[in-house]
Amino acid sequence: MIKPDRVLGIVKKQGYEIRKEEYCGESVGIPDGKCIVMESAYTPSGDYLGNPENAKYLIEKLGISPEKSSPDHTVCSIGWSEKDQKWYGWSHRAIYGFYIGCKVEEGDIIAEDFPIGFEAETKEDCRKMAVAFAREVS
Repeated sequence: MIKPDRVLGIVKKQGYEIRKEEYCGESVGIPDGKCIVMESAYTPSGDYLGNPENAKYLIEKLGISPEKSSPDHTVCSIGWSEKDQKWYGWSHRAIYGFYIGCKVEEGDIIAEDFPIGFEAETKEDCRKMAVAFAREVS
């Protein structure tokens, strides 16, 4: 992930923050001497969430506590929703929530990771399904 040249401002929200960031130069595909300003959302600990609209949907509407699916990742792509009792996996393409009792069916995107008919029995099963889903849709 490319780091901004500077942060112009931070707006704290409930469970996330929006940073106005400036990117300059050819390293980001902009002619030398030119800059662009973008707004991006991050967790309070600094993990990237995506654009502010997606962060608002994930955190405020779905009640998700976002996290990275692996410590070496740079973007949050899974999270637990206490409100829904689901582990969600997502990318910029799709989002899906996995719950206890959720079954893998023929044609499911995670069918390569889990056998057809696999049924989530624990929250950890649901988390693993969310990780597989996020990986497949990224």
